[in-house]
Amino acid sequence: MTAARPSSAATPPAVSWPRCGASAAIFRGGEVLLVERGKGALKGRWSLPGGHIEPGERARCAARRELAEETGIEADLAGLLDIHEVLLKSETGTLIAHYLIAVFFGRWSAGEPVAGGDAAAARFVAIPEVGRYPMTDGAADLIARAWQRLEGRP
Repeated sequence: MTAARPSSAATPPAVSWPRCGASAAIFRGGEVLLVERGKGALKGRWSLPGGHIEPGERARCAARRELAEETGIEADLAGLLDIHEVLLKSETGTLIAHYLIAVFFGRWSAGEPVAGGDAAAARFVAIPEVGRYPMTDGAADLIARAWQRLEGRP
C-alpha cells in the first residue's frame, strides 16, 4: 500500500479554476455605480465594482472592500443577488479565466466615486443609460435584477 504524498507548502499549486470573487450593485436614487475595467481581458468594459475574495475573507466583506478600493464609496448591502459565472476564453477556445462571483446589492451611504485599484474610471450612471456603456457580459441584467429587488418588485 502506498501512502498519499502530502502537498508541499513551499510549492505553490498550479493555477486552478474557478476562482471566487465578489461584486456589488450599488444604487443612489435612480443611478447605479459602475467602474470601467482598467486591466486584463475586460479592459475598457464597464461593470459593477468587485474583485477577488482573499483567502479567509468572507464574500460580503470582499464586496465592501472592493467597493472601497475601486470607488471610495461606502454602501449598505441589502443582500445577495446571485452567483454570477464568468468564463473567459481565447480566440482558440482555451480557458483564460473562470470566476464565480457573489453579487450583492445595496444602497449608497457615503462618498463620491473616485477610480482606484483596477478601475480606470468610476461613476454613478442613470439606470436607463446603462445600455449606452460597453458592459461586461451579464452586468446589465444583474443591475436590472438588483434594482427590482431593492425596490421590492419580484
